[in-house]
Amino acid sequence: MTAAAGLAAADADKGDKSGLRTALAGLTTRGRSFLAAGIAAAVCAYVLGQSDLLRVGLLLAALPLVCATVLYRTRYRVAGSRRLSPARVPAGAEARVHLRMDNVSRLPTGLLMLQDRVPYVLGPRPRFVLDRVEPGGRREVSYRVRSDLRGRYPLGPLQLRLTDPFGMCELTRSFSTYDTLTVIPRVEPLPPVRLTGEAKGYGDGRLRSLALAGEDDVIPRGYRYGDDLRRVHWRSTARYGELMVRREEQPQRSRCTVLLDTRGVAFAGAGPDSAFEWAVAGTASVLVHMLERGFSVRLLTDTGTSVPGEGADGFAGASQESADAAGLMMDTLAVIDHSDGTGLSRAYDLLHGGHEGLLVAFFGDLDEEQAAVAARMRQRTGGALAFVLDSADWVGEPTDVPGPLTGKEDRLRMLREAGWTAVRVPRGAPLHDLWRQAERERTGVVTAGGTAGGEGWS
Repeated sequence: MTAAAGLAAADADKGDKSGLRTALAGLTTRGRSFLAAGIAAAVCAYVLGQSDLLRVGLLLAALPLVCATVLYRTRYRVAGSRRLSPARVPAGAEARVHLRMDNVSRLPTGLLMLQDRVPYVLGPRPRFVLDRVEPGGRREVSYRVRSDLRGRYPLGPLQLRLTDPFGMCELTRSFSTYDTLTVIPRVEPLPPVRLTGEAKGYGDGRLRSLALAGEDDVIPRGYRYGDDLRRVHWRSTARYGELMVRREEQPQRSRCTVLLDTRGVAFAGAGPDSAFEWAVAGTASVLVHMLERGFSVRLLTDTGTSVPGEGADGFAGASQESADAAGLMMDTLAVIDHSDGTGLSRAYDLLHGGHEGLLVAFFGDLDEEQAAVAARMRQRTGGALAFVLDSADWVGEPTDVPGPLTGKEDRLRMLREAGWTAVRVPRGAPLHDLWRQAERERTGVVTAGGTAGGEGWS
């Protein structure tokens, strides 16, 4: 996706209220040296009575002043635009920024220095020197930006430095527009596995319309306000004495809720290699994977925030809206941060029993109370898969501390006993390997239970 900055114009004398003082403040080291040397020469000429030295001093002092005055009163009219390619980029990938300058005046410009403001995490501030631009001319330059940290970063405003031919004075003019580069989490392709939660029902409910043998097999329903009159079934209307319409045959989509634990107390460490960043990237990968498989997907956090939440039930992912839903959720994950909460009860309250389909959760550290809340979530889903990250593993601290449910194996055991397929996440482990491991663990559970041919996580 490509985003373009709005066209803006900068005048060399626009917005200056301090007059010549601003021009004098733009004197370079060379200009200040000339001015100081001229004043010193004039003072010496007055003391010594040397008229020739006085003329030299006046010339040295006048040159930077004339250059500053001429540069200040020069009216350059230039237009600038910025285009990002792409405007949304995964962490660690590069985006290219294209800058375009147009001389919209009837006079040629002098030497221009172009500078764009970028946050330090995207790299050094880019600078370009543009030669004389003819009237109606155009110059195009580009630079690359890259960040290992997700987020939304402003680019701009664009700045122009004007200088005189002698290098005595420099003036800076800024454009007013800026753009935003969105750095989203890395998305890892996941292998296809058989999942629970795939819907088998169709139509207005879970029954499929039996329109297989002609008009007589159509199952009608009562007219509702807003129904298209072209769907009226007149034979049934005459039979029942009220307006009846044909049922629409629409497949009921499979559902998946992806839960991201953002509690600050559940994660330790920071940076692109931290446990929390792995959980965010894993959430993004699962969301994209489920949308590609045709699931209706919802992103849920421990605070109860549901994204995108466009529908009444918060799920999104219709075929024609999958790209928009994915983009909205990626933008949300790009700026998501730790929450101040300490529990998962809000997320539990938003899980509607029997209507969630598959639940995929990314948990941080769980104490006894929160492990019990997570275990109860399994009762409200058709299938449940948990990736449990232990902060001590990721920061290199010992984890064998005495006490109930303080070890990672205790937490995993508690979730598995509640019916979860729970997988421990070692430091830096690839998600696609853990995805396969979850499938193998689920298959092993089904086999041990004596039920062959399981249908995934359930």
